[in-house]
Amino acid sequence: MSAAAGPPQGGAAKDKEPHQRRTAVTPALGEGDGGKEVDIEPPYEIPESELHPSMLVRVVLLTLGSLALLLGIIGIFLPGLPTTPFVLVAAACYARASETFYRRLIANPTVGPLIIEWRRHHSIPYRIKVIAITTMSLTICVSIWTLSAMPWLQAMLAFIGASTAIVLWRIPSRDRQTAQERGGAQG
Repeated sequence: MSAAAGPPQGGAAKDKEPHQRRTAVTPALGEGDGGKEVDIEPPYEIPESELHPSMLVRVVLLTLGSLALLLGIIGIFLPGLPTTPFVLVAAACYARASETFYRRLIANPTVGPLIIEWRRHHSIPYRIKVIAITTMSLTICVSIWTLSAMPWLQAMLAFIGASTAIVLWRIPSRDRQTAQERGGAQG
């Protein structure tokens, strides 16, 4: 009985300094400095109650999560197909279907930080937001130019692109202050 009452998998050392600051160097996508030092927090602990009780639902969620992850991976190489939303959907499905798959996704150095940022703060890093909107806009512009014979399809693409860009832009970024926050801090 005493083993069950002990501290979880890290001993008492975790409990002594719960607010200890830890940092790590993350790979910088497109930056020449090779990475930057950022604060890291321990990965999400998934309580057992978060897994869905029905095995059938877990299998469906695992299948949907794997499909979403596959589409996200394809989106890395295929402009116009967004990566981040599919990876977030995969993380949500895995969180309810399989602790193992969820932890493996969170541990991935490329998408793990994005998922953790979304789960903890419901925000997307500013740089990722700008890259997503820029690549999506360029791809939609090329698609509109190629579909010059179908004006209704051009209009639909323009509407979808603008709507998606607006929704994405409105998602907060913790690493970038708004003009209102900067003005409030100065005055």
